[in-house]
Amino acid sequence: MSIAKSRALRHSRVTPIRPPTQLAVGQAALARGAWREARRAFQAVLEREEQPEALEGLGLAAWWLDAADLVFTSRERAYRLYRQRGDRASAARVAVWLAWDSAAFRGEAHVANGWLQRAHRLLEGAPPCAEQAWLAVREGAFALFDHGDPSRALARALDGLRIARLAGAIDLEMIAGALRGLALVTSGDVAEGMRQLDEVNAAVLAGELNDPIAIGLSSCYLVAACERVRDSQRATQWCRRLRSFCTDWGLKPLLAVCRTQYASVCVWRGDWVEAEKELRKATEELLAARPAMSGEGQARLGELRRRQGRLADADRLFEQAGHHPIAQVGLAALALDRGDAAGAEDVLTRHLRRTPASNHSDRAAALELLVRARIELGAIAQARAAADDLDAIAKEMATTNLRAAALTSRGLIAARSGDDRAAQQALEDAIDAYDDAGAPYEASQVRLELARLLGERGQSEAALKEVRRARRALDELNAESASARARGLEASLEAPASDAPQGGRRMPGGLSHREIEVVQLIAKGCSNPRIAERLFISDHTVHRHVANILGKLGVRSRSAIVARAASLGLLTHHPERPRP
Repeated sequence: MSIAKSRALRHSRVTPIRPPTQLAVGQAALARGAWREARRAFQAVLEREEQPEALEGLGLAAWWLDAADLVFTSRERAYRLYRQRGDRASAARVAVWLAWDSAAFRGEAHVANGWLQRAHRLLEGAPPCAEQAWLAVREGAFALFDHGDPSRALARALDGLRIARLAGAIDLEMIAGALRGLALVTSGDVAEGMRQLDEVNAAVLAGELNDPIAIGLSSCYLVAACERVRDSQRATQWCRRLRSFCTDWGLKPLLAVCRTQYASVCVWRGDWVEAEKELRKATEELLAARPAMSGEGQARLGELRRRQGRLADADRLFEQAGHHPIAQVGLAALALDRGDAAGAEDVLTRHLRRTPASNHSDRAAALELLVRARIELGAIAQARAAADDLDAIAKEMATTNLRAAALTSRGLIAARSGDDRAAQQALEDAIDAYDDAGAPYEASQVRLELARLLGERGQSEAALKEVRRARRALDELNAESASARARGLEASLEAPASDAPQGGRRMPGGLSHREIEVVQLIAKGCSNPRIAERLFISDHTVHRHVANILGKLGVRSRSAIVARAASLGLLTHHPERPRP
């Protein structure tokens, strides 16, 4: 063979290296999180030819960039082209995405359901595939987050796990596993649920997952579980890693939602500065890009405002958050803060009727407040029934904070029933549990209840020790209303002998003669200016007296002052003024 012929043959066997197509460039950009580059590449493809793959890729890039209009136009067109091609599985995959988009961007629950039903229809009779697992996972997420139904979520998560394993779809298997973990935690099996979530997120750190959606959702579900059981240590560890990952990849939508959940944990552990920062940023991002999801941040910011004593701001935020579970429980807590126990009970009983029995985490938060509301109303038997339900959930979930909540409820019922010894023991154990859980606000609230009980039993020194610890913690948190109540109670326990009638005994409730006069005028419906006029004192002095009375009686509103005063016989009490 000639040298020339040999070279010709050799050259004929060499495959020329071709540059990647724009579609491949776009898909590669998606794989490394270069969302804007991906958008440009897919748009370049579409300028020449309308391909469903390019439209689907453009929709995903737009999703990460929060370009809502482009998300819908791209995905709806991709769906139609897949259908025209006869590619039922791809059309179903896009339909599931459109269901999520309709709910997240526009709050259109019925439209979302329509897309889910189309996906079901398209996948009928198909062998196990990734699209079926994707549908199961999204349906499970809707059941849990929109309807509070962990039983349905768990069933669909298990379907997703089974199908993903058969289809060899590791990313979807991990999402389904994380959803299963969150559903288990919500329904009360905290230990098993957290084990599942830790395992999935360890796989994330090990690099076993490729899809940023799978990585982000798995991490977010873990943070959501931590929020539901107030596991601040686990949340802090994982949130550091999640934030770093989201920042590196530019995953703003996932980071915004996870920020709200992490902020709730910060509120619980007393890091209100960090919570404020996270909630304000997340709420701004969600309002701008996904307004239908903004209730996540508004509800949690409302709870922070309530604890800070900014009740009007809290009320506005809770109303904006709508039917979000945190907002509903927050509105009930606000009603209790204002002394409207009947209003609080109405909100809570309605909320509990809407919450599935299997949703232990949401029900526990409502039951804890329902016990307090019924005690304020004097409905002790009904309060015990709610406390029994809370006890059962606390035993099943076996978390420190829920045990503390159940102990507090038992202590308050015992105190109202006259069993001071049992009340003291339960409240002391609740304080210890809240301290162990790292919950300074809750621990301080229970300390005030214990201090009031000890004060009524004549144990002033022990009571002062508890109230001062509570006041210091509340001052550090800048919890203005709670701090004011603590100062009032402290003042009543430190009241000089001149405030007591002859014989050295304090008046009922530990109030001074002047404070009893103020209480009796409040009971007659007098405003602060009217009380000032009747008693020939300044408005400022009346305000100070009312703050002291709230603290001494351990209540939070004028109507609660009247109820408490009536039970102590103060409304008909007319002690003689102490002589100078």
